[in-house]
Amino acid sequence: MSASAMSAAAMSQVSFDFEFDDGGEPTYSVGELAEAINGTLRRRFSDGLWVRGEIQGWSVRGPHAYFRLVEETDQGKAVVNVQFFAPAQARLKPLLMKNRLRLADGLKVRIFGHLDYFAPSGQLGVKMSGIDPRFTLGEMALQRDDVVRRLVASGLYDRNRSRLVPPAPLRVGVVASRASAAWADFLHEIERSALAFQVRLVDVRVQGEWAVTEVTAAIRTLSRHRDLDVVVVIRGGGSRTELATFDHEAIATAIATSPIPVFTGLGHEIDRAVADEVAHSALKTPTACAAALVEHVQLFQQRTELAWAALERRADRALASASADVADLAHGIRHRVVAAVDRADERLAQRGHRVGVGATRVVDRAEVRLAAAAAALRRTPQRLDPEVRHLDAVAQRVRLLDPVHTMARGWSITRTADGRTVRDASQLQAGDQLVTTFANGTARSRVEETHS
Repeated sequence: MSASAMSAAAMSQVSFDFEFDDGGEPTYSVGELAEAINGTLRRRFSDGLWVRGEIQGWSVRGPHAYFRLVEETDQGKAVVNVQFFAPAQARLKPLLMKNRLRLADGLKVRIFGHLDYFAPSGQLGVKMSGIDPRFTLGEMALQRDDVVRRLVASGLYDRNRSRLVPPAPLRVGVVASRASAAWADFLHEIERSALAFQVRLVDVRVQGEWAVTEVTAAIRTLSRHRDLDVVVVIRGGGSRTELATFDHEAIATAIATSPIPVFTGLGHEIDRAVADEVAHSALKTPTACAAALVEHVQLFQQRTELAWAALERRADRALASASADVADLAHGIRHRVVAAVDRADERLAQRGHRVGVGATRVVDRAEVRLAAAAAALRRTPQRLDPEVRHLDAVAQRVRLLDPVHTMARGWSITRTADGRTVRDASQLQAGDQLVTTFANGTARSRVEETHS
């Protein structure tokens, strides 16, 4: 509606009895104001306009998407609402896919559209119909470069690369989404190797609002485990904006400060995240990451087998040399033993001869002494006769003194019950038991009385 028409419509309204001077200015209804605003916007921005800012509050309702473009200014936060309707999404999808961009919260964009005042909500917004991918990619590159510069300045950029990977990195901590193809591919490659890997998974979200927090916490948690050889951070392929999660300074710092070597396999063949920049080893895909670990262990096996083979060859050579030395030594010992035995035989023969000669002399001397002793013995009985007669007389006297012979002549021996010989009546008391021994027997008696 034109200004003259609106003026005529205002003048045709019902008149009231009170006086009110509007100065000739028209009065709009809310709907008329909405139409006037939109008319002015279409005339002022008939060809549309470009606007830049950061996406916040991204939401999808049915086929359409809605978000706010936000900018921090000196006066505070400036906000404009954006409607991204399904037809515009369909037109821009090939462009976004070509540049591997996915619109989400936190992404800085430069979009094209037309201003529109939406009367039911009373809000001014932009109907999005175009986007400048170069602006977004440039902003992402600038942010990424800023993070890298800060890491270099703080001395963290190369720190994790200085960590030593153990010769056989079999104990592996993994940061990944358990439900992702990345984890399945990594685990399949590990299991296919048939090596004794021990894998510990921390399940995280690798994109979205909480991805940075969860990935950072998982890396720090695994890095505190001294029983791990390496930490692996993996995810599948995706857009550049999804990869931007791994450009975040918090994740990069957690990797750089880890005391354990960190391997990354973020699934991007072309792009390289800041996490890749600071990691010990950056592989293109989760499968390549697992293959690198398998190769480390297999190389260790090969080196071990080669070292063992070298030790075996050296041991064989040492054994052969020792065997030759032993053979030479045995040969020398045999000659020396034979010579020693010959010398011993010769000495033995000499000593045997000397012993034989000496024994003959000894026997001769013994025979002479034996003959002399025999002659002396033959003279001994003549000297012994007086002694023998004397011994016979002594023996006769001894026999005469034997109690047996005395008792045979009528004598007896009286003893007390405990075997003491009674020599005097004073030794006895009435009632004592006595044992009397005769030449041909014994008798027991009791003392009735004694007399001195």
